[in-house]
Amino acid sequence: MDITILGIESSCDDTSAAVIRNNVLLSNVIASQAVHVKYGGVIPELASRAHQQNIIPVVDTALRDAGVSTDEIDAIAFTRGPGLLGSLLVGVSFAKGLAIAGNIPMVEVNHLQGHILSHFLDLPDRQLPHPEFPFLCLLVSGGHTQIVRVDSPLEMRIVGTTIDDAAGEAFDKCAKVMGLPYPGGPVIDKLAREGDPAAFRFAKPRVDGFDFSFSGLKTSFLYTLRDAVAEDPDFIDKHRADLCASLQRTIVDMLLEKLIRASKEFGIKDIAIAGGVSANSGLRDEIVEAGRRRGWRTFLPEFRFTTDNAAMIAMAGYYRYRHGDFAALDVSPVARLEELA
Repeated sequence: MDITILGIESSCDDTSAAVIRNNVLLSNVIASQAVHVKYGGVIPELASRAHQQNIIPVVDTALRDAGVSTDEIDAIAFTRGPGLLGSLLVGVSFAKGLAIAGNIPMVEVNHLQGHILSHFLDLPDRQLPHPEFPFLCLLVSGGHTQIVRVDSPLEMRIVGTTIDDAAGEAFDKCAKVMGLPYPGGPVIDKLAREGDPAAFRFAKPRVDGFDFSFSGLKTSFLYTLRDAVAEDPDFIDKHRADLCASLQRTIVDMLLEKLIRASKEFGIKDIAIAGGVSANSGLRDEIVEAGRRRGWRTFLPEFRFTTDNAAMIAMAGYYRYRHGDFAALDVSPVARLEELA
């Protein structure tokens, strides 16, 4: 029997709704918030207000694009966390209201697990490559950097995580120091293609096991710029592309070093990446090359599934629905990963 899931995502600054039937994507609508650009980062209160304005038209458009009515929805999957509490509250509250009005069951989704399970989406006209269990996923987003062992859609274990900044934060914070617009990661990626990745060397903090640390890299980058600009005020303008290329190479090397070690430790050669930073061209190129050398099967998400989107939430919700994991109407959003059951 076909299962139709409506997904709702509102964890940060993108309001998104999607409809899938089984694992086939029927629609995926995203409303982004340009208001944050002039502030150089997401302002939580502004994000919450924008979600309130966007949620109804976004869900309505997703249902219309899919050609599905609320009567045909088997369950509503919503992001419970982690994320900005006010933003999450908008999505969770809307899901509750629609569930009550239509007598539709709800399933809660861990946002990060949604990123991982986006690899099991298919499109109406073609099947996308899917990893086999168990596989390792390098999850790299704005606020999280993890290596996750995925044994099934409902069995995941974090084997490595950042102890301070995430890779995405390192990109954005270093971009801000260089005067680049927000979000800085995509801008650095674009400029890095024109620069020399060996032009500068930055610190690579060493952490035991499979954990990461990017705080020392950020500090090393800042000190390099401070000392250089003191001697030449135009240093950043002259060397921006090389700085971006060297920074990107350093971050990618740090990510791949741990991922390669984890693959050896667990004997797993199906390797996936997910999250916003998985759109980075340097990371995508290097993980494909590492896979070619090491006999991996590598899985890169389509660019539309790298950013926050409801398609991945619907996909994760599909598996929870099949398992009978339904959410109660008194469920509350949570901001931190540690608060999720």
